[in-house]
Amino acid sequence: MTTQLQPPPAPSARPRMVLICHHDAPLDNEGLVRWLASFTNLVGVVVLEETKADVKGRIRREWTRSGTVGLLDVMAFRLAYRLTSAAADKAWEQAELQTLKARYPAASPPILRAPNPNTPEVEAFIRAAAPDLMIARCKFLLKRRIFEIPRNGTFVLHPGICPEYRNAHGGFWALANGDYDRVGATLLRVDPGIDTGPVFAFYSYPYDPLAESHIRIQQRSVFDNLDAIAAKLLEIKAGTAQSIDTTGRTSAVWGQPHFSAHLSAQVKLRHLAQSRCEKP
Repeated sequence: MTTQLQPPPAPSARPRMVLICHHDAPLDNEGLVRWLASFTNLVGVVVLEETKADVKGRIRREWTRSGTVGLLDVMAFRLAYRLTSAAADKAWEQAELQTLKARYPAASPPILRAPNPNTPEVEAFIRAAAPDLMIARCKFLLKRRIFEIPRNGTFVLHPGICPEYRNAHGGFWALANGDYDRVGATLLRVDPGIDTGPVFAFYSYPYDPLAESHIRIQQRSVFDNLDAIAAKLLEIKAGTAQSIDTTGRTSAVWGQPHFSAHLSAQVKLRHLAQSRCEKP
């Protein structure tokens, strides 16, 4: 995107912002922190350190949704990802983080470390920060008493195009379904449902599904569009942003990536690439 934040608001006019992110996501807890502090008054960061019970809970929910065979399919994909793409994605992440550090100055907002964003301690921390806006970059569903604290709402940068690809890894499932025009990220306001709140923007870039993993595509859909996202957040705070009408569009919840779906998608993509090369 070419939208530019020119110039950033004066410090006195900047919206009060809180970020929720995970401790093991440096692009968020370092990169997004610097970015947010460049155009907002970043009044708090909640850094989540999950417990083993949280991880087991997610595995249990996936088993309930997909069954034993489906869960094995999920685990097979994770193993394949580790063996084929994880190292390259880690290197890209480190390079992207260095780019963000060079572009945005260091920031030192108040930080609260917690195992879960719905604890009383997190609620008290956010209420004391009195934010106008909050961005949730986490794997947890927020309770209403948490996401309703910010005056202008809590927002997610969802890794998929909503409402067609709600829940985790929407970009993966769009690729798996051959829905290549719906690979990207969605800026939406959190409501009591699962990625069902008002949609304010979609973001993507000229991705390469054969050279880039779905993880990198999800990340780049956000980090290649930071200027446009910043401009939209300021519009939301100013009350001038219009939500996108998604009435009548298909809505579906998607789970974790499956190895079988990944293999099928790769075959389709290679055939598509080959057919394009063979055209005169």
